[in-house]
Amino acid sequence: MTAFSSSPDPVSIAHAGGARLLADIGGTNARFALESGPGCFEAIEVLSCQQYPTLADAVRAYLALPSVVGVSSGIRHAAIAIANPVTGDQVRMTNHHWAFSIEALRQECGFETLLVVNDFSALARSLPHLGGDRRQVGGGAPVPDAPLGLLGAGTGLGVSGLIPCGASWTALRSEGGHVSFSPVDETEVAILQYAWREFEHVSAERLLSGAGVELIYRALSERAGRPDSLPAPEISRRALAGECAVCDAVLEAFCGMLGTAAGNLAITLGAQGGVYIGGGIVPRLGERFVASSFRRRFEHKGRFSAYLAQVPTYVITAEYPAFLGVSAILSEKLAAA
Repeated sequence: MTAFSSSPDPVSIAHAGGARLLADIGGTNARFALESGPGCFEAIEVLSCQQYPTLADAVRAYLALPSVVGVSSGIRHAAIAIANPVTGDQVRMTNHHWAFSIEALRQECGFETLLVVNDFSALARSLPHLGGDRRQVGGGAPVPDAPLGLLGAGTGLGVSGLIPCGASWTALRSEGGHVSFSPVDETEVAILQYAWREFEHVSAERLLSGAGVELIYRALSERAGRPDSLPAPEISRRALAGECAVCDAVLEAFCGMLGTAAGNLAITLGAQGGVYIGGGIVPRLGERFVASSFRRRFEHKGRFSAYLAQVPTYVITAEYPAFLGVSAILSEKLAAA
């Protein structure tokens, strides 16, 4: 059984209604956990979305695991963060084939409460609870009680923000990953022109994602006169190992583009509390990301460069941060019931 606590004290008061089921569903993986008490997550498992025809099948598979089955029959409340807009009862994933009715899923799984929210809204709600599970990149200092920005590249590009609201926070239901990509130099213009061959509309997500890393590689390989294609993990491996100059250029272009997107978000939201970088790609880059053009490009905004120099940027280093956020959202819903 895997467990971690968001509190330095591992002893947690048990939830009055029993353990709660939490899930973080992306386009590639479905992460599940049981929250036995506030901030105490147990039985963490990661399942491949491709292995299950439906989300309900994945939920049932998790609840049938030996580490879970002893308490799964008593689960009354559940919350799911999913990589998709959630605007009503019907949910159809953008980067995976799962589609479902929230109410039908609740009844099928036998939950009293089933809350489904956008994954980056949940991740945004985790930001005040991260503690030391973040790494600052560059300078700046957070302004108290100011908005926070969030974006992260993985299967797609998630974007959100966190706005102070009295004693709590409001997470934005953003789909900012689908804004139009804006190049800032000749290399990025060439990448955009290459991408236009495949897509009528080139969003930021088309380039700032795992598939985007592969697209950038194809574009830069052709530009270098050696057309080629590679999967994203191999591009990163070769770049980090110093084996391939084109792969390193791909990571540099990716980090620079992400810096521009992060700076745009900071200005749009007035995110003087800081901009946080999540997702599956950046945390794996380690020192390469710190040494990249990300922070320089973040601040590269002409008359607003001095403004952005004061805004801190952080890489989220927590292994399962979305659980913190979706737990907070579920707790608020149950408290208001």
